[in-house]
Amino acid sequence: MAGFVDFFGKNKTFRPKKKFQQGTLRYSLHKRAQASLDSAVDLQEAVKLPPGENLNDWLAVHVVDFFNRINLIYGTTQRINSKAQMLYLRFSSSFNYIQIVLFEYLWADGVQYKRPTPLPAHKYISLLMDWVESNINNEEIFPVTVDKPFPRSFVPTCKKILTRLFRVFVHVYIHHFDRIVSIGAEAHVNTCYKQFYYFIKEFDLVSERELEPLADMTRRICRENPQPYR
Repeated sequence: MAGFVDFFGKNKTFRPKKKFQQGTLRYSLHKRAQASLDSAVDLQEAVKLPPGENLNDWLAVHVVDFFNRINLIYGTTQRINSKAQMLYLRFSSSFNYIQIVLFEYLWADGVQYKRPTPLPAHKYISLLMDWVESNINNEEIFPVTVDKPFPRSFVPTCKKILTRLFRVFVHVYIHHFDRIVSIGAEAHVNTCYKQFYYFIKEFDLVSERELEPLADMTRRICRENPQPYR
């Protein structure tokens, strides 16, 4: 299987990739985490904290890596499917021909949107990615050197970032997965999702309530004998 980035292409990012400085501890951890996704290793084992490593460093590396990978996936959907640009981040099911809204994501950032606001999906995700990028580029939250301690807000911020990034997976799987299948990328997306899911479960980073929109699919692909999501 081709590497994740090689398959999707370096020019399909929705946002510029966040990189680690070569020769640093986090660069080394990043390369280890990246290798696990591009190989046939047991992903459930691969996400576990390596012996002797600092948990916050491991969280920082994975948060940045997931941002980069989800950035690639979403960037690809924007180039191959523009029909759903005005969809709101709302997911529903039908019961006796009545459409029931089960989940609706509202955007609030305390600055431009002080109250939770419904937005078209492309606008919501653009603001979401801006917000994530601003946090991972903030050296007060994500220090770039090991001599600078992580703040108390680091783990809560990571949880909020991963919760919001999960919503991008929800949107891609529900509204764009037919296009992902059409270019033969479903195995790559599923593998990335599985690593993400195993990671957030390993460290209890996203609530069960937030995971409900993809619960059925998750039960199918995140088990001992996973079945491809179609």
